[in-house]
Amino acid sequence: MPTLILVPQGAEHQAVCRGLNPISSSCSLPQVLTIPMGIAPVQQYLQVNFNLLAQVRENSILMMGLCGSLSGKYQVGDIVLYQNCLYQGNLQDCNHDFTANIYTRLGDHVSLVRGLTSDRIVCTSAEKHHLHQQYGADVVDMEAYPFLEFFRQFPDKQVAILRVVSDDSNHDIPNITSAISENGSLRPLPLAWEFIRQPQSARRLITGSLQGLKVLTAVTQLLFTQDHPNFRF
Repeated sequence: MPTLILVPQGAEHQAVCRGLNPISSSCSLPQVLTIPMGIAPVQQYLQVNFNLLAQVRENSILMMGLCGSLSGKYQVGDIVLYQNCLYQGNLQDCNHDFTANIYTRLGDHVSLVRGLTSDRIVCTSAEKHHLHQQYGADVVDMEAYPFLEFFRQFPDKQVAILRVVSDDSNHDIPNITSAISENGSLRPLPLAWEFIRQPQSARRLITGSLQGLKVLTAVTQLLFTQDHPNFRF
């Protein structure tokens, strides 16, 4: 199981920590590091913390968080485990053995997918379907590819990506790209303005995010619970 987890700051980080909190201290729990949102902020974070990440003794590193669906096959609340991830036509693979271990651990709760990393929010249903057809990707996020690219230089470290779908492919969500600051944090006022402009899609995004965060907490707990034959989401 992972000994280091990277997760976007804010609600996603809080959801992962909630999943770890109830677990007995006698268990070997992972260290959790928060990362910013977006490709460039993640790249900058990884470079600034190069020495720290190069020297950590943990060799199983897991990225967790939310993602958007690009395929009708994956709905809000579905748990997905990346096999690989695309960005601008380039492909990075997750570690096969580590990914297989997580898949075995979660069993029927999780699906293996191809991820796509975007430098902006993919907000319309039409664009989601187009990206799925163009790249064969199942889900989209804003952090996975630079994570895989960075850790490729450390062959002794195994990396995997586990996410939860928070918006489906059949509906639009607000275009909140402008609400993401240069340092990868959400700016409350631009975010509120986009929600006001698009209330119906904003409501859908909020509802889906809350459901996704709830599942993110549950799957975090599931990963580190020794005996879970009757675990329910």
